[in-house]
Amino acid sequence: MDFLRDPIGFVIQWYVFWLGGLGLPAVWVELIAQLTGALVLATGAMLFVVFLIWYERKLIGRIQDRFGPNRVGPWGIFQPVADMLKIFTKEYITPIGADKITYNLAPILAVAAVLLLWSVLPLSVTVVGADLNVGLLFLIAVGGLGEMSYILAGWGSNNKYALLGAFRLVAQLISYEVPLVLSALVPVMLAGTLSVTGIVQAQEDVWFIVAAPAAALIFFIASLAEIGRSPFDLIEAESELVAGYNIEYSGLKFGMFFVAEFLHAFTVSLIFTTVFLGGWRGPGAEQIPILGFVYLMLKTFVVYFVTILFRGTLPRFRIDQMMNLNWKVLTPLSLALIMVMAVVGGLTRGLPLFWQVLAYLLVNLLLLAVTDQLMRINQRKRARFNLAMEMGRGILTTSTKHGTGE
Repeated sequence: MDFLRDPIGFVIQWYVFWLGGLGLPAVWVELIAQLTGALVLATGAMLFVVFLIWYERKLIGRIQDRFGPNRVGPWGIFQPVADMLKIFTKEYITPIGADKITYNLAPILAVAAVLLLWSVLPLSVTVVGADLNVGLLFLIAVGGLGEMSYILAGWGSNNKYALLGAFRLVAQLISYEVPLVLSALVPVMLAGTLSVTGIVQAQEDVWFIVAAPAAALIFFIASLAEIGRSPFDLIEAESELVAGYNIEYSGLKFGMFFVAEFLHAFTVSLIFTTVFLGGWRGPGAEQIPILGFVYLMLKTFVVYFVTILFRGTLPRFRIDQMMNLNWKVLTPLSLALIMVMAVVGGLTRGLPLFWQVLAYLLVNLLLLAVTDQLMRINQRKRARFNLAMEMGRGILTTSTKHGTGE
């Protein structure tokens, strides 16, 4: 194996060979290698958060015509390190009456849920943690651990505002899991497998975002809601909930929620890239695996940039607007999309790939156009209803004034 072509795979192979040279049984060699890989991946992901925090703050500053961090170190690159040191030295506070087990378990579970997502994501043609045949189902199931951490944080804090914030966040996450899962079924149908590696392999000729742009759009919007980013950041509605489910946390425990949030935002971008943008695929990625890793990171950062752009520009939804978008738009659209894609897939079976992709693309665009028109019609009806209500109030107010002699 060439080090220059696949440095990660070369190091892994050397490490396994070195363990075998120590005279250890093959079972122990495999176990130690897997534990070491998990430790390196988890540590690297958590250290990567330091860069993500700086990158996001700097980029949002530019979007909003500010400088962002620019004092600690050149270009402010050491600002996250200063923040991290500050968090490490802050006092640990446990509220009176708090459930200590759930209170302390919640931040650990929040970070662990995000790190578990990386275990089945292929980083290149030769580097993947676990190639499960139900990898996509595993990604969806692990998301439930994150929801559990939020409800544990709210319940264990012995604070009514933290509990209300946790309830609202979990309601948001469970609601948007419905269109998220339904839209994820579309690439499963196109690839014919639940394996994340298999989904990447199936995008050899065309990315699934080309064949199913509507599914990609639904998946992206639902993913934003799952990580609580703008315009779905109702968990941070300070005027209503003080600060949400983590109001009673301080020091490193609060910092772990912070790490989970930033790492989750990048991770969902990585998942979107893997499922809809071909993952590590690109020119020469199979012959030179390190190129696949570079392609994966470039695509992921493009998606991540869009999430940051939304966070820096869009105001948050009201709670009723957020739920209406989910249950009245995204969920019906995803259900219709699954049925239409299944029908088109059956009708175009046996045709050349170009005509299949074209048929999928046309029905996706048609569904999006129909949805847009229905939303416009509903908006006009609501506007007329509001106008009629205002006119009715005006007539009632005028008649009341005349009746009282004013």
